[in-house]
Amino acid sequence: MSSNYLSFRNSVPWLILLLETLFIIRSYFLFVRLDGQYLLHNSYPEFQDVNHMVIFGFGFFLMVLRRYRFSSTGFNLLIIVLGVQCSVLVEDLFIFFYPGANEGILKSIGKAIISMTAVIISTGAVLGKINLVQLIVMTLVELIVFYVSRWINRTFLEVGDHLSLMHVHLFGAYFGLAVTSCFPEPLPGLDKNRSTPKSDLFSMLGSVFLWVFWPSFNSLLAESKTKAILNTYFALAVSAVTAFMLSALTAKDGKFRMTHIHSAVLAGGVTISYAAESISHPWIAMILGLLGSVITILGSHCLQSCLNPPLKIHDTSGVHFTFGLPAVLGVLAQVVLLVVREWTNSSSLDYLVLLHIGAFCQTISIALITGFITGSVLNTRLLKIIPVSKYFEDQFYWEFPHLAVGF
Repeated sequence: MSSNYLSFRNSVPWLILLLETLFIIRSYFLFVRLDGQYLLHNSYPEFQDVNHMVIFGFGFFLMVLRRYRFSSTGFNLLIIVLGVQCSVLVEDLFIFFYPGANEGILKSIGKAIISMTAVIISTGAVLGKINLVQLIVMTLVELIVFYVSRWINRTFLEVGDHLSLMHVHLFGAYFGLAVTSCFPEPLPGLDKNRSTPKSDLFSMLGSVFLWVFWPSFNSLLAESKTKAILNTYFALAVSAVTAFMLSALTAKDGKFRMTHIHSAVLAGGVTISYAAESISHPWIAMILGLLGSVITILGSHCLQSCLNPPLKIHDTSGVHFTFGLPAVLGVLAQVVLLVVREWTNSSSLDYLVLLHIGAFCQTISIALITGFITGSVLNTRLLKIIPVSKYFEDQFYWEFPHLAVGF
């Protein structure tokens, strides 16, 4: 066993212990007391749905590689529980300076879990190419930067709290793409960088979990929860149907492709996230679900064959066309719907459109810039980078001897 691996193995427990100690110490001084008024909250069912969605849904969703399934689901759980603690403490620090912003500890945890979605999406882009130390560092940096991005949107661009949080898909996708662009591409013909029927089945199970709980995700902080839930469901339903239709139409043999289905069925939920509570007619949500699924499947063809090779970006889980492109479509749809809704109020329409476009540009710019800087820092020997030959390998981290024989 190489000394490099032994050094990595010995550094992980101490890093986790250090972080947990800091969280406990900071919680002692900053954390809001758990009084009864904060424990009883009518959003607990939605909070539980989002928790299930992030833990189970994304945990299975990322299990797409044949030799990297233990790490996909195990590391997902670890970074979520670490990241949620970090995010809650950042939220408490904000409450410490602005006491009027206190909405209750349960809602703070819910917002923290949703914020962690950005990190999980980014993880999909670098899946199998970074070690646990790098993943923990990326989690902490991305959470802090995403919180700063939300603060800019809310303070200077007057974007609502719920809408600023829904930029999580956009931020996570492009932050992850910027990080993965700093890492070497896998070796040509590397058979570990592929799926098997079993791994595809697990990944599809994750998509089903995400599909079921996505209405709660979009409605957790919404003021009009009924609208958000119904519009999200209609968009998801149409995107799922469209995914099956387009998968068969784009395949030469007319068969369904699991890679299409497990990504495109979620496109409606991502696309509708920005406008879910403001749409009054279900047919608009259904059109957005259809367009989201179309852009996901067509984007998977174009990006993988035309865009990724010249830019040398290896997107392991396809987060660009699964989350990035539908999020861009969702932002554009929200601006169009805003123009239609406020058309008679021409005095403030230009100002509102400018603010929403500015929030979009600010979010994607910060994600790309900070993602590239983070990727450059992670791709240093100080953080014990993984050799390209060891990409997508569970055996590098887990006690699982028969991986070497076959999986």
